[in-house]
Amino acid sequence: MRKWKIALGTAVALGAISVASVHLLDMGNLSLNAGTAGAAPAPAAFVMPVPVVSVVRKTIPIYLDYAARTEPIRSITLQARIPGYLQEQNAADGVDVRQGDLLYKISPDDFQAALDQAKAQVQRDMATLDYARSNLGRGTELAKSGYLAKDGFDQRTSTLREAQASLALNQAAVRTAELNLSYSEIRAPFAGRLGRNQASVGTLVSVAGTVLNTLVQLDPIYVTFNPSETDLAEIEQARASGPIEVEVLLPGQTEASQKGELTFIDNSVDRSTGTITARATIGNGKFTLLPGQYVRVRLHVRQQADALMVPQTALGSSQLGKYLYVVGKGNTVDQRLVSLGPTSGDQVAILSGVAEGDQVITGNLQKIGPGMPVSPTPEKPAT
Repeated sequence: MRKWKIALGTAVALGAISVASVHLLDMGNLSLNAGTAGAAPAPAAFVMPVPVVSVVRKTIPIYLDYAARTEPIRSITLQARIPGYLQEQNAADGVDVRQGDLLYKISPDDFQAALDQAKAQVQRDMATLDYARSNLGRGTELAKSGYLAKDGFDQRTSTLREAQASLALNQAAVRTAELNLSYSEIRAPFAGRLGRNQASVGTLVSVAGTVLNTLVQLDPIYVTFNPSETDLAEIEQARASGPIEVEVLLPGQTEASQKGELTFIDNSVDRSTGTITARATIGNGKFTLLPGQYVRVRLHVRQQADALMVPQTALGSSQLGKYLYVVGKGNTVDQRLVSLGPTSGDQVAILSGVAEGDQVITGNLQKIGPGMPVSPTPEKPAT
């Protein structure tokens, strides 16, 4: 019995060894197959695609930029020229009025009565003058025949002259009364915009003492700015060639909203600031500009020919200065330090560092560096 158990255990052990050998053989085959699969060729390295534009040569306008402030050409305070009670306000606060529009009316009754009285005086003087003229005519005939003394003739002549003088005096009084009556209506002396009313209807206004309102002219309008004395020579040189066009930009704008012309440069430089006062006259038909606004102005002083232009978005900055990434030999990235000139829209002039026709990289700038291979994709050329 003991021998049978020993033989059975030996058979079980040999079976286990055989199974393990088969398992090791299968693992070996798997390892061999895996080694064979790993021998496949590696995928190609990734090349960054980048958009590019060509450096172009063009003529661009050169501007001088300044901060500026708008001013009205005419701004007046409306006041009465005669005393009286304010009877009507014929134009609402803040409205745009035309030249000659009725704005306010003062009670005209007293001035109408004074005019009627002056006209009556004229009619009386005309009757007196007619009588004096007829009396002098009769005296002339009597003096010729010797029936009128010289003194009587002189009296008749004097009476005629007194009547003529009295008539002239009262005719002047009529004109004065007519003026005073016309002053009861306050009209706009020029086209502009009213401000806030400062005298209610019924107020007793005095001569040049009670402010009724203000009126400012909006079209055209002045824009005043202060160029530095270093810019003065370039501005004067541009003026010698003809009128200087001025563009006005409101805060937040990138394109000019209005245009005008430089019309005034002061005759002296401010010694404390080194600037000079200049002024442009701007058309403002839509009343976009109001007096007192802060704006920016651009003076078109000349044209610059043969400027090498690239998009401003292509520029990068480093401790060494501004640079551009250019597609070099073998489609690799070449970094070029550049000197910048004036801007024109979204483009900037390059004074040195690139040449006409160079392929400037405009996108994926944060993902590339000098010497990296790239795949350039041409964009629309800069214009």
